[in-house]
Amino acid sequence: MRTSWPIFLLLAALAGCTDVETQPPEDRGGWTSQEARRREETGTFFGDDTLTLYGSRSREAKARQEDAGGVGVNSYLWRASLDTIDFMPVANADPFGGLITTDWYQPTDAPGERFKVQVLVRDKTLRADGVKVSIWRQARSESGEWLDASVDPGTAVELENRILTRARQLRIAASGGA
Repeated sequence: MRTSWPIFLLLAALAGCTDVETQPPEDRGGWTSQEARRREETGTFFGDDTLTLYGSRSREAKARQEDAGGVGVNSYLWRASLDTIDFMPVANADPFGGLITTDWYQPTDAPGERFKVQVLVRDKTLRADGVKVSIWRQARSESGEWLDASVDPGTAVELENRILTRARQLRIAASGGA
């Protein structure tokens, strides 16, 4: 009776091996073909997030990793956006999608109006068109209701320029510049 247990376990193990695939992983579009594409794009087998010895990683790959900084968009533009609108209450910030939305902000010097800002960081690279700002303005009516009001289009452009200036400052500071 003792010899029947090992045979039973061996038969059970072999019974689980009957599912044989007829196509190799490359033909099915499985992980092997994905890894091959990654190797073609990055020049490494495991992709950009692997350990690189002796500085063999390309400058472009280093720049992509440096700019990512743990977020889905350019880290300098992301940080600069938060720094630039830090006086407004942030309602939502999605670092992977690159979207920052503030809550309504009412300046103390203009109690009859309030503003809401949305900043979209569009890219992983530090570029002038990598950030888009939208601004909404409301004015209080005589009855106390908030009504939509127009915003000077130059205001959004000015805020985008401030974000870009701050992002450049952050990049220079990170690279050891002035």
